[in-house]
Amino acid sequence: MTSEKRRKKGQLSPEDREIWAKVTKTLTPLHPERQVMPELDDAGLSPPEAEKQKRKAKTATAIRTPPAQPKPAPPPPLHTLEHRYRKKLVRGVKPIDGRIDLHGLTQHQAHGRLRHFLHSAQAQGHKVVLVITGKGGGGFMDERGVLRRVVPQWLAMPDMRSVVIGYEEAHASHGGSGALYVRIRRKR
Repeated sequence: MTSEKRRKKGQLSPEDREIWAKVTKTLTPLHPERQVMPELDDAGLSPPEAEKQKRKAKTATAIRTPPAQPKPAPPPPLHTLEHRYRKKLVRGVKPIDGRIDLHGLTQHQAHGRLRHFLHSAQAQGHKVVLVITGKGGGGFMDERGVLRRVVPQWLAMPDMRSVVIGYEEAHASHGGSGALYVRIRRKR
């Protein structure tokens, strides 16, 4: 190696300084008040700017990433019924505001009706509704209780979180494992 190619540790070549200057212009500092200013040379220009003055670049190829789109807020988490509220529902002290029976419907029919029912329940100001899925009969190839299995998945979907606060298996007097208590979110 020749002596001109050797540099002190941490020292950049003019080309590297120019590239580094392009990169740093695309960044946003985490703490702007602590921003380090590059050292200036005799003409009052920083080394990368001085290099630009000396030789004109054919193209400006600084890569700028497009501004990041703000991520939508995550859907609120699902909650179970409070113990006291559930007891009052079972005893009949608190009313169940609405019921929908999905027995005998296909998944497609049941999904459409459930969505419509929950949105209308929210519009009417209901607090708790009962969704009856049924326990499932003898199906083809052990497909017992398809609605019983998929309705909780539908209720947990992000697009339903604006309507549903939470759900829980109903008491035996309201259908047991073939039904769900669904808490409805107040419309804002």
